[in-house]
Amino acid sequence: MPQLLTLSRAARLVGASRVALQLKIRSGELPSFDGMVAADDLLRLYPDIKLEEDGGFEQVREIKERAFGRRVRERLLPSQEILSQRLYEQGLELADLRAHLQRYHAMMEAVRSRIREQETQPGMAALGAYLDDSLAEVLGAAEPPNALSVMDDMLRVMSAHVTLRPSGHDFFVEGADTLLEAALKAGLAVNYGCSNGNCGLCKVRVVSGEVKKVRPHDYVLSEAEKSQGHALLCAHAAVGDLVLEALETGSAGDIPQQQIVARIKALEPLGEDVRLLHLQTPRNNRLRFLAGQSATLAAGETSAQLPIASCPCDDRNLHFHVERDAKDDFSRQVFGALRAGDPVTVFGPWGDFVLRADSPRPILFVASEAGFAPVKGLIEHAMSLDRAELLHLYWHAARPAGHYLVNLCRAWADALDNFRYTTMAGGCAEDIAARMAHDHADLAAFDVYLAGPEVFVDATAKALAQQGFPADRLSVTAT
Repeated sequence: MPQLLTLSRAARLVGASRVALQLKIRSGELPSFDGMVAADDLLRLYPDIKLEEDGGFEQVREIKERAFGRRVRERLLPSQEILSQRLYEQGLELADLRAHLQRYHAMMEAVRSRIREQETQPGMAALGAYLDDSLAEVLGAAEPPNALSVMDDMLRVMSAHVTLRPSGHDFFVEGADTLLEAALKAGLAVNYGCSNGNCGLCKVRVVSGEVKKVRPHDYVLSEAEKSQGHALLCAHAAVGDLVLEALETGSAGDIPQQQIVARIKALEPLGEDVRLLHLQTPRNNRLRFLAGQSATLAAGETSAQLPIASCPCDDRNLHFHVERDAKDDFSRQVFGALRAGDPVTVFGPWGDFVLRADSPRPILFVASEAGFAPVKGLIEHAMSLDRAELLHLYWHAARPAGHYLVNLCRAWADALDNFRYTTMAGGCAEDIAARMAHDHADLAAFDVYLAGPEVFVDATAKALAQQGFPADRLSVTAT
């Protein structure tokens, strides 16, 4: 029977995206069995996998690091206790396999003995010779080890695969991450509150597998909840592969409004007239939001509502792109008085310009000027989910310098096979819609996310409608 792998695990082993494997399944290059693929079929498509590599999942991780523009995090092993437990579980599997092999060996010896006793009967001598030759061939064969099997064993030690019910979403838990941290990094909108073990909103039920408490929490689980297998995502890690019953956020309306006092971690120029405002929330009070939403920022007597330009995968670090505007008090503060370490109060999140996470359609993003900020969050979220067949960004600016993060777009395109971008300096809304229609013959097959100044958004939405694009697949926000 062939060794079957889930699509997520197979993608990590060969260093590809799930989307790439799905396309190969769709084209018939890669057979699938109830959503799973055989290791032998993977090796046929990816013959260059070598045992000395530390696994394709390292390549995927490196791509994510470059794609999101994050600093390379220290590669952490699981805690010694969890690592020991995973090795112990693999030892049990190996011992069980050896026991089965010993039983099969004893059975074959018994069969061979019975045949010898009846060699005088017709056909028994030939059967005995066939059995001897077959056993000699099997025992004498020097087949190389299956690379994917060895790498899969390594992956099981280094990370745990978690499946959520009832959604069927899945993710990997790596290093010292809690279940909550790993789910957020995978772009999943699991239910949570304080992320510090106080509120209990991240409570889940362990359907199968084993979790271990790795952080203290004040929330008290009842004896009934403990007996039913409940645990807190923010305080537990995975010992091995898990199936969890968990609540996930279905829409922006499911997220409560919050007020947090954050500190400025950095103020950095992104271009001639755009500055990155990097806020960091307290460890025990992070902002829960969906990619594409906005927040109100208050510093001193000034305030402004700005789109969040970062992904909820890292909910403690919030990025905002602030345009220079001499008439705006908050902008003058950012370009003048504010310094690293200063407090900024964050209210929010606001808006429903969020990703349709379960939509099967490829995605087109359209941004003008600093409308790139919320689109950037959506793109990073889509990359984390790794479900869209194509992500194509159209970035309009009145002048070339308006594409203030074009190097980031180039890094995304270099790292990911399913991301493309087109920059447009000047031109009108009709030009953008015409370019999109030229690049993609069937615009109606896409979801479109459109962000920028209100005049630009209204004109582009009208131009897309004239191209026959259905209004119910268009999401817009004015920045």
